Amino acid sequence: MTTRPRESAGIVTPRAKLRLRPEEVIADYRLAVRSRVASVLGRREVLTGRAPFGIFGDGKEVAQVAMAKAFQPGDWRSGYYRDQTLAFATGMATLKQFFAQLYADPDPEHEPFSAGRQMVSHFASPTIEGDGAWRRLTDLANSAPDLSPVAAQMPRSLGLAYASKLFRNDPGLREVAADGLSRNGDEVTFATIGNAGTSEGLFWETLNAAGVLQVPLAISVWDDGFGISVPSELQTTKSSISAITKGFIPEKGVPGVDVYVARGWDYFALCDLYVWAIERVRRDHAPALFHIIEMTQPQGHSTSGSHERYKTPERLRFETDADPIARMRGWMVEHEIASAKQLDEWEAEDRREVERVREEAREEHLAPLREEHGRLLALLERAREAAPEAGIEKIVEEIREPQEHSRRLVDAAARRALLLLRGTESPARSELVAFAGEIAAENEERFNSHLLSRSPASPLRVEPVEPLYSESSETVDGRIVLVRCFDANFARDPRIHVLGEDVGRLGDVNLVFEGLQQKYGPLRLTDTGIREATIMGQAIGGAMRGLRPIADIQYVDYLLYALEVASDDLATLHFRTHGAQKAPALIRTKGHRLQGIWHTGSPMALILSALRGLHVCVPRNMVQAAGFYNTLLRGDDPAIVIEVLNGYRYKERLPDNVGEFTLPLGVPEVVREGSDLTIATYGACVRIAEDAANALAELGISAELVDVRTLAPLDLRGVMGESVRKTGALLVLDEDVPGGASAYVMRHVVETQQGYDALDVPPRTLTAKDNRAGVGQDSDHFAKPNREDVIEAAYGLMRERDPRRFPALR
Repeated sequence: MTTRPRESAGIVTPRAKLRLRPEEVIADYRLAVRSRVASVLGRREVLTGRAPFGIFGDGKEVAQVAMAKAFQPGDWRSGYYRDQTLAFATGMATLKQFFAQLYADPDPEHEPFSAGRQMVSHFASPTIEGDGAWRRLTDLANSAPDLSPVAAQMPRSLGLAYASKLFRNDPGLREVAADGLSRNGDEVTFATIGNAGTSEGLFWETLNAAGVLQVPLAISVWDDGFGISVPSELQTTKSSISAITKGFIPEKGVPGVDVYVARGWDYFALCDLYVWAIERVRRDHAPALFHIIEMTQPQGHSTSGSHERYKTPERLRFETDADPIARMRGWMVEHEIASAKQLDEWEAEDRREVERVREEAREEHLAPLREEHGRLLALLERAREAAPEAGIEKIVEEIREPQEHSRRLVDAAARRALLLLRGTESPARSELVAFAGEIAAENEERFNSHLLSRSPASPLRVEPVEPLYSESSETVDGRIVLVRCFDANFARDPRIHVLGEDVGRLGDVNLVFEGLQQKYGPLRLTDTGIREATIMGQAIGGAMRGLRPIADIQYVDYLLYALEVASDDLATLHFRTHGAQKAPALIRTKGHRLQGIWHTGSPMALILSALRGLHVCVPRNMVQAAGFYNTLLRGDDPAIVIEVLNGYRYKERLPDNVGEFTLPLGVPEVVREGSDLTIATYGACVRIAEDAANALAELGISAELVDVRTLAPLDLRGVMGESVRKTGALLVLDEDVPGGASAYVMRHVVETQQGYDALDVPPRTLTAKDNRAGVGQDSDHFAKPNREDVIEAAYGLMRERDPRRFPALR
C-alpha cells in the first residue's frame, strides 16, 4: 500500500514504531556535529587558499544519518555532492579521506575515491581489484562516483536499481550473482539530488522510467529552497516537487512511484520514515521519492560566493532557526537523552578531533611535496655551482622559499633551469635532466592515467581470431551476420542484455535482433520508451554492477540525447576513480548514410571529443562489426560501435565462427594495395573509395585503400604511415564536417606517425559539407563525398605531382 502525504500538512505520519537507543541517538548526533565541523573547516581552508574549492553538506546532516539506518551492505549510493554525512555514517568515507580530497591529494592511499581528481564530497567506493576482477559488492557499502553536472547522476541511478531487477528476475544470472554481485536483487539504490536539480530533464526522465520499470530506486530530494541564488518558486511549479509528482503515486493496482515528505530537521520522523519506507522499496521493488523539506544551507552554496547576497533577512534567520543539528540537540535535551552540559563537552571534543584529523591529512598531503621541493633545491644548487654563468639563481631562491608547495612549481622550475643550462655539460645538469624525466613520468601517472583499462581483460589484449570460411559458408544479408553474432554471444554470456527502442518484439528497425527476444526473453532484449539518456543510464548502472549491457541508440543522430550522460559519466568513470571502478557498457548505433537531416549523421569529431575513454569502432560492413562486438564483449572497457546504416542488406559471407572471431582494436586494414597514393577512410566511405579506386586504375593511378576501422584507438601499428611512406601522397576521406575526423586522422599520420617527410605533395582531406544532408539521393550526392569527388581529389593530387602526365580535368 502506498502512503501518501497528509493533505493538511504534506508530511508523512511516522508508522514504524521505531525504537532508538540513547547511545545510538548520541552517536548520530556526534557524527552530525563532526560532519558540520568538517564543512566549516573545509570552507576556511578554501578561503585561506590552502584548498582549491569547497562544496559541503552542511544543513543536510540529520536527514543523512537517518537515511543511513536503512542502508545495508550491497546497497548503492548514487548521489549529490552534499552527502558527506551519509558517507561517514555508512563507512564509505572517513574524515581524513574527506580532507585529503579537499586538498586534492593524488595519493590513492590517502584519497581512495578519485586520487585527487574530483572535488571534495565526490565519493566513490572501489568495486574492482587491481587486476580488474570484481570485489564482493554484496559485502560493501557501495558508492557510485559523484558527478558535478546537475542531475547527471540520475540516469545511472536508474541503471544501478535496474540491475537489482535483473538479478532478481533473470534465472540465468543466479550463478553470476553468487560471486558477490547481488543478493537476489535485494539491493536498493539511494539517489540524492538537490531540489533545484529536479528541474533538469534527466531527473524527470529517470523518475518516469523508474515508475515504468518498477525498480528499487529511492530518490531523496534535499530541499533547501534554492539552486545557488535562484529560489524554488523560479525552479519548480508550485515550488514543490512532491506537490507536482502526486500523479506518480500508485492507485487502483496501477504501479507508480511512492511519494513521501518529511522535514529535514525532524530526526525521529526521518529515521522512522526511512526505515519502513526503504523496506518497501527493497521488498517490492517499489520506487520512491522522498521530498525532504525545510532543509538549510548555513554556509551557502559553495566557497565561490556568499548567500547573504541573495537570501532575505527572513530566510537567513530561518537558516539558524531550522538548523537540523540545533533542533536535534534541543530534542535530545527535551527527552533527557543527554544534558546540555554533556552535549557541550562532546561538541568541544568533536571539534578538536576533526581539527586534528584535518591537520594530519594536510601534513600527509604536504610531506611528499616538501620532499620533492628539497630534492630539486639540492639539484639546482649543485647545477648553479657547476654553471654559475647560467643564471639560475632566481629559480634557486624561488624553490628555497616557495609561495606554495606544489608539483607544478617543481616541474616548471626544473624545466626553466634546464632551459637556462642548455649547452652546458656537468654531472649536476645530468642529474637534473634525470630528475625532470622522473617527475614527469610520475605526474603523468598521477594525473593522466586510467583513461582505459589496464587489466588482463582489456579489449586491447583480446587475442585476434580470424573469421573462418568454408565451402558451406552462407552468403546472407549483412543484418543476418549480426543476428547470428548476437545470438552466439547471448548464449555464451548470460550477463549480456540489450536495451533500446524496438530491439525486443520487433527485433530492431533493421531486424538485427530478429527472433532473439522470443528465444532469450524480455529481460535480455528489452524494449524501452523513447528516452536515450536513461537507456544510457541503465547500461552504465548495470555495467557498474558486473553485467554486460548494450545500449541501443537507434541512430547516431539520436546519440545527442544521451551524449551528456555518456560523456560526463561513462567516458570518465574509470579515469575519475583512478581505476577503482569500471563500467564496460557498449553503445550500439548506426549512421553515415540513409535519408534526411536526422538519419545521415557522421558526427565523428563530436564523438571523439566527447567520448575519450571509450573505444570508437567504425566498421565498414557487418562482418567487421561482428568482429568488434566479439572483441568488446570479451573486454572490460566501454565502447561505441557505429554500423553503416545502409549496409544491412548488402550481401556478405557469414563466417563459420561468427560468434568467436575477434578483430584487434587500433589496427587498420589495407583493403587494396597501391603505389601512387594512400586513401585513408572508414565506414560507409570504404565502399565509395573502392569504387573510385577501380576507376582510378583505369586512369593509370594505383590507389592504396586503408580502412582505419577504429578511430579510438587510431592505428597503433603505424599502418597508415607505412602506406604513405610507400606512396608519397595522402587523401583522407570522411563523412564528417570539414576539419572533423579527417583532421584528426591527418594529424595522426602527419605528426604522430611522422608521415610529413614522406609526402611529395601536400596531403588533402575530402569531407562532407558544413550542412547536413537533406532528404533524397540527390541531396546525399551533393552534401557528402561521392565516387566522382574521390576520383577528382585523387587525380588532383597526381596532377600536382606530374601535371604533364595528368592534364587538367576542367
